[in-house]
Amino acid sequence: MLRGSRLRKIRSRTWHQERLYRLQEDGLSVWFQRRIPRAPSQHIFFVQHIEAVREGHQSEGLRRFGGAFAPARCLTIAFKGRRKNLDLAAPTAEEAQRWVRGLAKLRARLDAMSQRERLDHWIHSYLHRADSNQDSKMSFKEIKSLLRMVNVDMNDMYAYHLFKECDHSNNERLEGTEIEEFLRRLLKRPELEEIFHRYSGEDRVLSAPELLEFLEDQGEDGATLTHAQQLIQAYELNETAKQHELMTLDGFMMYLLSPEGAALDMAHTCVFQDMSQPLTHYFISSSHNTYLTDSQIGGPSSTEAYVRAFAQGCRCVELDCWEGPGGEPVIYHGHTLTSKILFRDVVQAVRDHAFTLSPYPVILSLENHCGLEQQAAMARHLRTILGDMLVTQALDPQSPEELPSPEQLKGRVLVKGKKLPAARNEDGRILSDREEEEEEEEEEETVEAAEQRRQAKQISPELSALAVYCCATRLRTLRPGPGPPHPCQVSSLSERKAKKLTREAGNSFVRHNARQLTRVYPLGLRMNSANYNPQEMWNSGCQLVALNFQTPGYEMDLNSGRFLVNGQCGYVLKPACLRQPDTTFDPECPGPSRTTLTVQVLTAQQLPKLNAEKPSSIVDPLVRVEIHGVSADCARKETDYVLNNGFNPHWGQTLQFQLRAPELVLVRFVVEDYDSTSPNDFVGQFTLPFNSLKQGYRHIHLLSKDGASLSPATLFVHISIQHSSGPD
Repeated sequence: MLRGSRLRKIRSRTWHQERLYRLQEDGLSVWFQRRIPRAPSQHIFFVQHIEAVREGHQSEGLRRFGGAFAPARCLTIAFKGRRKNLDLAAPTAEEAQRWVRGLAKLRARLDAMSQRERLDHWIHSYLHRADSNQDSKMSFKEIKSLLRMVNVDMNDMYAYHLFKECDHSNNERLEGTEIEEFLRRLLKRPELEEIFHRYSGEDRVLSAPELLEFLEDQGEDGATLTHAQQLIQAYELNETAKQHELMTLDGFMMYLLSPEGAALDMAHTCVFQDMSQPLTHYFISSSHNTYLTDSQIGGPSSTEAYVRAFAQGCRCVELDCWEGPGGEPVIYHGHTLTSKILFRDVVQAVRDHAFTLSPYPVILSLENHCGLEQQAAMARHLRTILGDMLVTQALDPQSPEELPSPEQLKGRVLVKGKKLPAARNEDGRILSDREEEEEEEEEEETVEAAEQRRQAKQISPELSALAVYCCATRLRTLRPGPGPPHPCQVSSLSERKAKKLTREAGNSFVRHNARQLTRVYPLGLRMNSANYNPQEMWNSGCQLVALNFQTPGYEMDLNSGRFLVNGQCGYVLKPACLRQPDTTFDPECPGPSRTTLTVQVLTAQQLPKLNAEKPSSIVDPLVRVEIHGVSADCARKETDYVLNNGFNPHWGQTLQFQLRAPELVLVRFVVEDYDSTSPNDFVGQFTLPFNSLKQGYRHIHLLSKDGASLSPATLFVHISIQHSSGPD
């Protein structure tokens, strides 16, 4: 891989171009050739941005266009975020295997790397680039270039002073140990040293009891002397110190930069919630127009979009089904220029990828515009392709109306669609789940569209039979009827209707959502597939809050933050106030403030450069902390900006928030590059539920716009939470 391989990149039936791909010396990035040379940063991709490597014809692109190449020679590199798949064919099966195995090994190594090792790697890759004549010696000019690369614009006098302090050979060059010393000084963390010395005392090492004192002050649950001893064994780098059960400053830094020292509670990263409650008691990660990879007007439809959604933990996907040629239903955004994909191909993608990340059930939300024949074909494909995965009858025939739990439905697929009334009277046959949308967005209909509309008013018995636990029903009233409850009914509401219900009938809507499922979708007016704020819908207990997963932005950050916990399994237990049938909770009147959150924003480390090609462009970072919850809790506060320093900016500013419904709150930490003349540029962010936020000194590991790690970029903060006495 370091020597490089000539691999064929496959983009269409006729576009198969040979390109050179070569692993970089750092083992963290791959350089590739382009037909037209671009800026250096446009010629590499990073191993940490790879979502999966698939062998053979395991992507839509290779299944359609890779027929001329044996599957053993083919591989697909799928990336996090919006970057397109890379479909490649190697000259031989052995060469393909080398890349598949090699990338797997590199990804495993990267996952196992500590933050300190990533930092060393990161700095050495820049050293290599800054050493312009590759003589392994650094002149002052090369050191200045290195400083700009790592996002710090240091005063020339100060930089030269630091340079000379390390130039022990006095030859205006740093080499070997001198470079190491310069980097050590550059990477010093005075704020960590100050905390360390506060607890270590005169001898400048932490004993296990001193470390325990620090852990207790941090508010660590279950902090014991044994735990302190285990941390020393796990994170101390110096063997002698380790043998004497002592922790040095380096070990302390290692601990605070590890997942155990992060703001996110590690105990919440696996499935820790009760998964045996009815489906209505969970927020469920849901996607809108899942088939789209771009906008909903002219973007391409792809089965890969489903694979990508499942890789992001999505558990409810949408299938917009229309009449296709040759009796085969197709999926696309009706009456637009988006491309079409076969219904059966999507069902196969569900079978192959739905349970790779999470074992809990997947809901297929059918938007059905087909006539009876093709509806029957849809039912046939669902049954034959999914087999036993598909729920075709109630799990408990004694109580068919009771919703099962995620635990009971592990590995199963549910269909959400229209159900024929027992008597099949005509008014039961309604076109679509999106009635409100259609009322709001009446448009000129072609004769063909009117015909499709008339056809789809009919529901085939075969398809109707598959709607077992998710029967699409129009929401006529929030008051429960006199008869038995109907937990298997699911209503679909536009964001506008859901907001209106929250504002005008808050508690009734919350109670309704404690009994049955509600799906919310974006207004069709959002042509560019923009999203709405999902928090408003979660506040009322709506479970299936569907977003355009292909559109990055703060809305998807909130979705990722909401489902970051509980093993990222796509199901998160709603707070008790949203689950009790007789709850009095109203998101519009949440009661008095009962929690104070205090965030001291201390420093940041190794923020990414926004313009990699322009050496002089250095960020002026500021930090904003946002609270997303019930409207009375929503707030945002920010620090001042630090001029020309993305490497180790220092703020030391305190931001405080009052919370009325903390159990619903998401906290979003955002770093931006300040600009006095135009909107600030986004640098990185991290969002997590308030209830998973740990107190004390914590590092926040920043993510990019599309959710990829920006390692080694971190924020260092102190978090303090005070609960006033009152109802929990």
